[in-house]
Amino acid sequence: MIQRREFITLLGGAAAAWPIAVRAQQQRMRRIGVMVSALAADDPEWQIRGTAFVQGLAQLGWIGGRNVRIDYRFGLADPERRRKSAAELIALAPDVILAAGAGGIGDLQQATRTVPIVFASVVDPVGSGFVRSLARPGGNTTGFMSLEFGLSGKWLELLKQIAPNVTRVAVLRNSNSTGGVAQFAAIQAIAPSFGVELTPIGEGDAGAIDRDIMAFARPNSGLIVGGAGVTQSFRDQIISLTARLRLPAVYAFRGFVTEGGLISYGIDQAESFRLAAGYVDRVLKGEKPADLPVQAPTTNELVINLKTAKALGLTVPPSLLALADEVIE
Repeated sequence: MIQRREFITLLGGAAAAWPIAVRAQQQRMRRIGVMVSALAADDPEWQIRGTAFVQGLAQLGWIGGRNVRIDYRFGLADPERRRKSAAELIALAPDVILAAGAGGIGDLQQATRTVPIVFASVVDPVGSGFVRSLARPGGNTTGFMSLEFGLSGKWLELLKQIAPNVTRVAVLRNSNSTGGVAQFAAIQAIAPSFGVELTPIGEGDAGAIDRDIMAFARPNSGLIVGGAGVTQSFRDQIISLTARLRLPAVYAFRGFVTEGGLISYGIDQAESFRLAAGYVDRVLKGEKPADLPVQAPTTNELVINLKTAKALGLTVPPSLLALADEVIE
């Protein structure tokens, strides 16, 4: 029989252990899946965005290996690989998934309607059927858009400012997405006011992009590379081709310009992923994606590569340089 003194000692020890057990339960390892649609793990652009996401989590107290584990899968713009990657992530039973780009969201939603999904850098989440509305996403998915369609017209305006002799412009966009169609429509609406004839070029494999751009290029021509994430898979190819053809081009993503493209205007992608970390944090703390509104970007950055402009024989107007957030020399 346990004596009274021994019982009190045991009771005291158990009571002391309760807070430790509670803290251990509260600090259990959480799991985040990351689905990257179009970029490779070693792509410099993914390194920037992925680092921003991890840093955003750390600022909110989520440290890899301490209280959270992050599992990555890369779709590399391959539909079959994306489907396989989505299934693998769901099988790991994550608490929440970050979808980097639109390409893998449909695959993730087909695999689960319960695991929360937070996306970053998506053009048209409503038109693509990922959410019911921006204000009330519904379902298990929410996140951050990469552009508003009105921005698309700005690309043509910038192209004419930096290359005023351009009268023919090809627009590289995803004709199978509502976002790609809407971007082209926004550019088309203002093209007559700039005296420009537009030609849509559909995304495809590397060979198709080469053939379409080479068939289009001639004097007084220009190129707009829209906001579809899959174009980033062919970033090096497009930059090299436009340089060889001496084709002035404007891009939606800064990464094109830092690697040799002429000019870009669009969101700070790193900031989008830092913001996504905030939504992931809120989901891990119990909030539901259905109650978190999809957010549109509020600021954009203008980046100009003067070295590329010089190689193309273009003089960047001082007024345009004054507006630039970053000038690469």
